[in-house]
Amino acid sequence: MTFKELGLTEKLLEALSYMGFEEATPIQEQAIPKIIQGKDLLACAQTGTGKTAAFILPVLNQLAGKETNKIKVMVICPTRELALQIEQQIQAFAYFVDLASMAIYGGGDGQDFEMQKRALQKGTEIIVATPGKLISHLNMGYVDLSGLEYFILDEADRMLDMGFYDDIQQIASHIKSKKQTLLFSATMPPKIRKLSESILINPDSISIAISKPAEGVLQAAYLTYDSQKAQLIRTLISEKPSYESIIIFTSTKKKVGEIVRALQGNGYNVQAVSSDLQQKEREDAIRKFRSKETRVIVATDVLSRGIDIKGINLVINFDVPNDAEDYIHRIGRTARADSTGVALTLVNEDDMYKFYRIEQLIEAEIMKVPMPPKIGKGPEWNPKPQKRGFGNKSGGRGGKSKGGSRGGSRNNSKGRRSNSNNKSKNSNSKRNYKK
Repeated sequence: MTFKELGLTEKLLEALSYMGFEEATPIQEQAIPKIIQGKDLLACAQTGTGKTAAFILPVLNQLAGKETNKIKVMVICPTRELALQIEQQIQAFAYFVDLASMAIYGGGDGQDFEMQKRALQKGTEIIVATPGKLISHLNMGYVDLSGLEYFILDEADRMLDMGFYDDIQQIASHIKSKKQTLLFSATMPPKIRKLSESILINPDSISIAISKPAEGVLQAAYLTYDSQKAQLIRTLISEKPSYESIIIFTSTKKKVGEIVRALQGNGYNVQAVSSDLQQKEREDAIRKFRSKETRVIVATDVLSRGIDIKGINLVINFDVPNDAEDYIHRIGRTARADSTGVALTLVNEDDMYKFYRIEQLIEAEIMKVPMPPKIGKGPEWNPKPQKRGFGNKSGGRGGKSKGGSRGGSRNNSKGRRSNSNNKSKNSNSKRNYKK
């Protein structure tokens, strides 16, 4: 279905045409008419299927031409990076319909806070915010939500994973006006259903291709000891000189630094992204990666959802995420917009059962690639649940792993909370708008 058939205004159609987009993705095709009709909506679709445009376009369509000095749209999302990305996409379209927007997030300096405060006080029409920072402004008493018409939660499952349930309820309690509520999520666990029941009124529901990797992703795994992983990723990167953009995911901030140091010593152009960095440092790292100044970026799952970076050739999972669905989010960073990409996962002995559960979720066996001869043989595939306690060894080539032979890589999975991104197959079209 074309965007013209969805009943969008001529100005938005002009913007879409200028950007080269003609046909809607399935989530856009189903969500846009329902939002224009004024219905609350509970929508489940993987990142990469066009969720952001699915709520941006109809909201802008309804607000176009209205004069106001109040906040009309509030978009809540889990991370600063995603808030900035959504606000940038809004700017691209809002330019054609003469609406202003502002991203509200933490991590900046006093000047950033004052800019956000002024935008909220003067009633900027569209606000995109992270929960914690928005609550900070709300508690100071100068945020007027009496004119709010749209309350939108994006990446809702990620926000609940990060512990924002009470924050979302607190934000909702400040909204007294009659508004339309839209909840978008990549997965639909029971906690999302519970949240939807408390903030949505007689919602329509949409579910698009849940929990399936993009068809363009070539998936493979290496069965490896922890002590072999650093050498393996150096080998994988050096053997693929044509790959210009590579993301390495790991579940802990400590490992991010270790991986970066292991690669920097070999002359790779590599940078880190984790919550340990200042916001401006993270933004600079992402900017350089987008512009291909940086070839390799090592990140926690802060980059696994919502961040749209085109042309990523290779995703390496340095470890297996605890949640099987998080794997799909991670590998969804590549093969976006009907392109192709490669996703490789390093699987130690303790992670084999978790990886087996991923295969069950996606209903496919992932190819196990032999280790390069110069690195040595890895462990045999044996996906049995690991018993807790001593005795699980993860040494490489008969040796011990960095953490010792007792407990080995068990420490690598302790306390993890992983999130990631995914992408589903979209309908055949001339060009889909997927952001």
